[in-house]
Formats: sequence, C-alpha cells, structure tokens
Amino acid sequence: MPIQIYDNQVAKNIATELLRIQAIKLRPNDPFTWASGWKSPIYCDNRLSLSFPEVRSYVKKALADLIKDKFDGVEAIAGVATAGIPQGALVADLLGLPFIYVRSKSKSHGMGNQIEGVVTKGQKVVLLEDLVSTGGSSLMAADAVRAAEMDVLGMVAIFTYGFPIAEENFKKHQIDLWCLSDYHHLIEVASDNKTINPDSLGTLKKWREDPASWKG
Repeated sequence: MPIQIYDNQVAKNIATELLRIQAIKLRPNDPFTWASGWKSPIYCDNRLSLSFPEVRSYVKKALADLIKDKFDGVEAIAGVATAGIPQGALVADLLGLPFIYVRSKSKSHGMGNQIEGVVTKGQKVVLLEDLVSTGGSSLMAADAVRAAEMDVLGMVAIFTYGFPIAEENFKKHQIDLWCLSDYHHLIEVASDNKTINPDSLGTLKKWREDPASWKG
C-alpha cells in the first residue's frame, strides 16, 4: 500500500490536537472553498501547530520516530515548500541529518535552483509534507529530487485526506507515503469528543467519497 498510517494511537492524538488548536476546522453546513474550486466541509492548516510549542514538539517527535522506524539508512530530510519546510527543518535537527527543501518550481533568478541546500547525488532522502490531498504537488517535489539523482526512500506527512486519487498517484510514482493521521481518524475523534453531531457524519463521509462533485 503506497499510503499508510504509522500508528493508530498517534493518529488519534494528532487529530485531537489539530482540532483543539483549530488547525483543522469542520463546517459541514457552511463549506469552505479550496483554491481548486472544490467545496469542502474541512479546512486544514497544520502550520498553526508551529505556534503551539507542545503540539509542535509532539508532531516533530512523532515524525522523527516514524522516519527512524520506516526508513532505514536515511541520510537527509527534504521539506516540500512551503509548509513542509519548517516541519522538515525541525525533524532534520532532531535526527541530526542534513536538510534541504524543494520549491514548487525553479527560481527565475540567481542560480535558478529548485532544490535549496547541498545536493549530493545518491544520497538517501525522505521528503516531508505537512498535508497531502491529491498528492500532485508532493510528487512533483519527489520528481525534482529524483531528477537531481538523489535516492527517494519515501515521504512522510502529518495529515492526509486519503483520497483514492492520491493512492493512485503515489502508486504510479512508486513512492510510499506514511502519515501521522488521516481523515478517517479525524472523523472518529470529532465524533467521540462531540466536535460534530451525529447528523453531520453522513455529510462528512459523503464528501470523502467524491470531493470533486460534492456541493454541500
């Protein structure tokens, strides 16, 4: 399976904390509009976790533990711009590894770099994202690292919506994605702690099945 959850209890803990600090907001009756134009009952901004030291530390350690457990021999961490950059730097520091980051496209000035930092051919790299939806931008970053002749061991992320299209995309690129939490665990936690009422569960599950066509 290209997309997997690291640990069920960690997944619940992460979902609980992201809801508590409102990094994740649920509005099934008043949907958000994503940049893609999709209507969505959920909005996720994991960058807010950086403003809460206890949450930031928990996420950092969980990501570091995941990388140590699943990616033997990792030699560098690559943060995916932009939200994966601070998280990646924190994790690389904790693991004592070199850090690089990958822009969405090459700079139009200076050295024209897409990858910032020391690029070493053959170096074993784990990419770090904060959020994965369809996986498109994340996999473009992985392609850039591969084009630089570095060895992509896989990718880790704080949260994924778990869309089937993401599963297909990661499978096509032959990259394993390990996540700390996902939409399934989020809905379970939100239901248990009464963040959402039972009547909204059906709406939230229906959106997950076909987000592109969902209108609220």
